[in-house]
Amino acid sequence: MIAHTTLTSTLKEYFGYDSFRPLQKEIIQSIFEGNDNLVIMPTGGGKSICYQLPALLLEGITIVVSPLIALMKDQVDGLTTNGISAAFLNSSQSETEQQDIFAKIDEGTIHLLYTAPESLSYLEPIFNRQKISLIAIDEAHCISSWGHDFRPAYTNLGYLKNRFPTVPMIALTATADKATREDIVNQLNIPNAIQHIASFDRKNLKLEVRPANNRIQQITNFITKRSAESGIIYCLSRKTTEQVAEKLQNVGFNAIAYHAGISHEQRSQIQEDFINDTCQIICATIAFGMGIDKSNVRWVIHYNLPKNIEGYYQEIGRAGRDGLPSDTLLFHSYGDVIQLQKFAENSGNVDVQLAKLNRMKEYADALSCRRKILLNYFGELISEDCGNCDVCLNPPQFFDGTVIAQKALSAVARVKEQEPIGTVIDVLRGAQNATILNKGYQELKTYGIAKNIAWLDWKQYITQLVNQGFLEIAFHDSNKLKLTTFAKDVLFKGKKVALANLIEIKEITEAQQTKKTKAKKDSLFERLRKLRLQIAQEEDVPAYQIFNDATLREMEAERPMSDEEFIRINGVGRAKMMNYGYDFIKEIIAFSKEKKKKTRKVDTTLKTYELYQKGMSIEEIAIERKLAETTIYSHLSKLYAQGKDIDMMQFIDIQDLESIRKAKKELDSPDALKPYYDYFEEAIPYATIRIALTILEKEET
Repeated sequence: MIAHTTLTSTLKEYFGYDSFRPLQKEIIQSIFEGNDNLVIMPTGGGKSICYQLPALLLEGITIVVSPLIALMKDQVDGLTTNGISAAFLNSSQSETEQQDIFAKIDEGTIHLLYTAPESLSYLEPIFNRQKISLIAIDEAHCISSWGHDFRPAYTNLGYLKNRFPTVPMIALTATADKATREDIVNQLNIPNAIQHIASFDRKNLKLEVRPANNRIQQITNFITKRSAESGIIYCLSRKTTEQVAEKLQNVGFNAIAYHAGISHEQRSQIQEDFINDTCQIICATIAFGMGIDKSNVRWVIHYNLPKNIEGYYQEIGRAGRDGLPSDTLLFHSYGDVIQLQKFAENSGNVDVQLAKLNRMKEYADALSCRRKILLNYFGELISEDCGNCDVCLNPPQFFDGTVIAQKALSAVARVKEQEPIGTVIDVLRGAQNATILNKGYQELKTYGIAKNIAWLDWKQYITQLVNQGFLEIAFHDSNKLKLTTFAKDVLFKGKKVALANLIEIKEITEAQQTKKTKAKKDSLFERLRKLRLQIAQEEDVPAYQIFNDATLREMEAERPMSDEEFIRINGVGRAKMMNYGYDFIKEIIAFSKEKKKKTRKVDTTLKTYELYQKGMSIEEIAIERKLAETTIYSHLSKLYAQGKDIDMMQFIDIQDLESIRKAKKELDSPDALKPYYDYFEEAIPYATIRIALTILEKEET
């Protein structure tokens, strides 16, 4: 087992973080113990560090199998900006380029080598003469026909374990149910792999579902509120991606379509433009985004209902990878369900695919906390509502809908359970179209008994009756509505039915938007974003690989004005401090001087205190304030020193406090934190040291 201090110092030096995210350290230690590992960790959870960090400390080279050239390039660019030597090898490179990479590997200067499963044959020279220290299989769900992005070339990867039986293998993916997990370890010949399943709870993602009514107008209003932010719109068909992109372009948005029908060169350019913030909006089929490590995607829209929850969760996970608040919006309609049903019937595992589609539909129709439904699907139970989905933020108000339910159920009975939703609604509203007249439905007792309820409102009420179990949709029988046994209780036994009021979607006003946009333009965050973009363009790398948005937010809050302060910011490693520290510190100092002339600086810690008094946890305050948890600890320490009522002992172990008390005496009470950090050989993070010193200083007064 490798020393904790070595792991944490490597994490800070190369990746800029003071502490590991959940499960990262356990996974890394397992690799050093020689174990095979299967890692299920949601997008943005920090999967890459689980193999990138060991690659720096293991003797030899780490091979990473990755599905897309764009993903490989993205990962290699990110590693390079962190001061880590990495490369990718694939069929798109010339023989000269490949030989240059082989030469660097022979020199021992490359730690990680990325390749696609189809390109493994190019690695034979490396396999024959180099020590392979670790094999990582990224996007491992691609190996399983039960997964959501099956890729035939992945099924040949089992030979790697036969070829290198003593080399640890790590397979990683964002989403995989039990069947998919079993398939992955069996296909890779690692049946005894230790399985690490991280929490799927991405608290920073707001979840929202809306009916698919006038989608383009709704999307236009949604994007207008987020005019400076990047986002993805997922569509079911190539044609829809082009139509949506064109409509958004016509109203002034920087949007472009992406699908498999576009040439490889065009797709590569579109990905580059999106990654480099040249293009703001991508309208894409699910072919786009797998593994694209763009941390500052602020929103994801699903124009159509996804075919399963696994794919949906991975796709929304492409928003907010930096941990900052991000929005997701899903539109759904029964037209989508019918189309997806046809897709499922023409594929393998029909029953499984239809069952997964049904779970997806249930999620979209739900009137309870959506995060609970998602986490329950992945086997993770939570007792409290999330407070960050549309249902929690706008809880439905119920009314006595018994009469409405009786009318709907009676209409279904009168058409002898032989019609889909649309025709049943036409009967209720007294429509005079060809279907009604040709079948003689105008003679039914229920014809026209509910003309006062709008067509779309009827659609929502019937959806609620389906969700409550009074009706069911016969997908295998032309989507006809059928009565369930519960329906008889409503029709004949006087059972009451509660229906939810339909909630209007409130759009932001033009005045609100203008005020919000002006405030953004005047912020330090925007100044730092412009500087980041300028540096990124000069170095020809994506802007978020210089620093992600979360790091810039922390710079905005903490205003570091020296190297020592700058490197304490989360996301600032030694290489980035040396390369970019001077420019960012200079910008922060200049901004602070300008603002000081205009107004007195507001004490940002008071906002943290308000949230603490409301009973919010450190994690919740960090998300609310868009800051790192270490910054929140720093605020609470300052507030405690000022005499605020804060229980600091809840944030520190008593043994750590006593150790720091002893160190304070031995070090003769130094003013800076770094002497303590060095004294403990980096084993105790800065946040803990700061809290302990605050408590000790309070004791002495």
